Amino acid sequence: MTTKKVAEYGLMTALAMVLSYVESQIPVFFAVPGMKLGLTNLVVLTALYRQGPRGAFAVNLVRIVLTGFTFGSLASMMYSLAGGMLSFAVMLICRKSGRFSVTGVSIAGGVAHNIGQILVAVFVLESAQLLYYLPFLLIAGVAAGFVIGIAGSGLLKRLP
Repeated sequence: MTTKKVAEYGLMTALAMVLSYVESQIPVFFAVPGMKLGLTNLVVLTALYRQGPRGAFAVNLVRIVLTGFTFGSLASMMYSLAGGMLSFAVMLICRKSGRFSVTGVSIAGGVAHNIGQILVAVFVLESAQLLYYLPFLLIAGVAAGFVIGIAGSGLLKRLP
């Protein structure tokens, strides 16, 4: 791996961590409790298109682990891993299919992230009743994925 690639991965991971911290400071004002915009997904989406699957996976995994240890707990890291890894897998499949725009890939990732987290919650809390929350989370995932997708599309057009 070249020095340039290592530097790019480091910068993207650092940016994702900063965006995660910034997002944690935003007061909850969304209609769906616990919903976040997913600013860090902007970095993963950009990495997927610029660095490819391996680079994006590395940035995503390192970001989740470092952010979990720095700002969260083991439980928050578990939810982030479930959502982040499922989101990444779905975004990768959509990207490779060639049938989705950057915004479409982002929306699919946002929805998958929420599905991953709700499935972990159902398993950990041993309550299928949490699935009643899923439709609200799916709508939130579409909305957040759309916003991040538009931003990501614009960003990718401007990057060299």
